[in-house]
Amino acid sequence: MTISSNAADRIELMQTFVRIVEAGSMSAAAKQLGTTQPTISRRLQALERMLGLRLLQRSTHAMQLTEDGERCLAHARELLSHWSALTSDVQDAREEPAGLLRIVAPHAFGQQQLIGPLNDFLLRHPRVSVEWLLHDRTPDFIAENIDCAIRVGEVSDPSVIAIKLADVPRIAVAAPALLAGQPLPTHPAQLSALPWLALRTFYRNEITLHHASGASHQLTLQPRLSTDSLFAVRNAAVQGMGVCVVSSWALRDELAQGTLLHLAPEWQATPLPMYLIYPHAPHYPARLRSFIDHMRAAMPAILSDL
Repeated sequence: MTISSNAADRIELMQTFVRIVEAGSMSAAAKQLGTTQPTISRRLQALERMLGLRLLQRSTHAMQLTEDGERCLAHARELLSHWSALTSDVQDAREEPAGLLRIVAPHAFGQQQLIGPLNDFLLRHPRVSVEWLLHDRTPDFIAENIDCAIRVGEVSDPSVIAIKLADVPRIAVAAPALLAGQPLPTHPAQLSALPWLALRTFYRNEITLHHASGASHQLTLQPRLSTDSLFAVRNAAVQGMGVCVVSSWALRDELAQGTLLHLAPEWQATPLPMYLIYPHAPHYPARLRSFIDHMRAAMPAILSDL
């Protein structure tokens, strides 16, 4: 195989190197790039010859970045990001969003708050269609053929690009019956004696509430009910089963109707970050770029209603 040294081939070599690192092996990178392991190996060797550096230490059972490889990886990612932005800007002028988008959204948030912005996006781009998949885990973008995901909670996966959309506030609530006529608690310490419900995706046996002054108070919990469903924990709270800490957007109707009360109202749990995530790629279709831009623009309006 002969690999020329023109700019396009150099971009391909760097894309291959980044994909090897992110995939964890040459065979996985080959599968993701739709080619063979020997081709991936030859591209890596060509890049190492071109740079005059050893980028990866390879053995039968392991693969590790060299010190030069660490530096090269950072520069390659930055260069590929600029290249992607350049090609996207050039193509934006002539490419109309079209085709299918496969999007994973949080199960609860994706049923309510995100449907309005999704509808606006589809009205604006009539040639785009969407598969709207609702679950709370991070998808395997390659294996499941997912374009992007909206995720609540921190993102630590280096193989994805994460754009922060918002911080979602969380508050402690309970049904009036749970207080049995006692005054509304004003400090987290007063919540310790009450039964608790746990939203195990985000807290189980402890949670910390914070005051605007900077004070904080950690509560140790022994939940009567633990669930991974936001709707289930909210509905259990309405039934008087215990106190829960839930994103405030999910409680608007119950708080307005008085079926749930905001406990220790000057205290909140740490807000949950919401990200839009998608895998690194040399080029993103107009439909995905347009959806990302749309969600970034729509989120302030969504938060203003929380």
